[in-house]
Amino acid sequence: MNLITVSGPPSTGKTSVILKTIEAFKNRNLKVGVVKFDCLYTDDDILYEKLGVLVRKGLSGSLCPDHYFVSNIEEVVQWGIKNDLDILITESAGLCNRCSPYINDIKAICVIDNLSGVNTPKKVGPMLTMADIVVITKGDIVSQAEREVFASKVHTVNPRAITMHVNGLTGQGAYELSTIIYDEDIKLKSLKGEKLRFSMPSALCSYCLGETRIGEEHQLGNVRKIELGDKNDK
Repeated sequence: MNLITVSGPPSTGKTSVILKTIEAFKNRNLKVGVVKFDCLYTDDDILYEKLGVLVRKGLSGSLCPDHYFVSNIEEVVQWGIKNDLDILITESAGLCNRCSPYINDIKAICVIDNLSGVNTPKKVGPMLTMADIVVITKGDIVSQAEREVFASKVHTVNPRAITMHVNGLTGQGAYELSTIIYDEDIKLKSLKGEKLRFSMPSALCSYCLGETRIGEEHQLGNVRKIELGDKNDK
């Protein structure tokens, strides 16, 4: 079984890209399954079911969806193997720019869109810089020059990744993506002992544990304060 992790900021078109790519896989008679991770709500599983894809979803609730992902990914892999999947795709929630949902030796795809701003690639951390493939969406509603500049910015922060454009509405580029991410020689059995490509965002402060009151006296644990300069500065 191949495991493919797909992540990206909110509303970049991750689900649309995956759906079009699955259509290409199905034309090759490959059995595909999807596990969708989200925070509070998702109905994307209905879209996958309509395509005839085996799907499960997991909601992290009050937990960081990235931590929730890592805590459950081994069980997800065993579920995929049990169902004789050729390809298992995990789709993350729309993550914060510091998240790092990638695992060593597991294909990692970051979906980012042209409308997010030309400097957005510089603001995205391991989710973009550690990806194997960067898929740029919504290129049909910007100019060719804007597409090229945005792709150049992506290449600057992650020169090792394959950068490609995929249209989530028409499916243009999805077939090419499907040929890159599937390797028939890979036979994944387990993720036990494997490592993340980059550490998770630091956490465990009083607010993580349910504190709602504001003020330094209520702040315990891993807390970082902003540098505002000398009190006499104007």
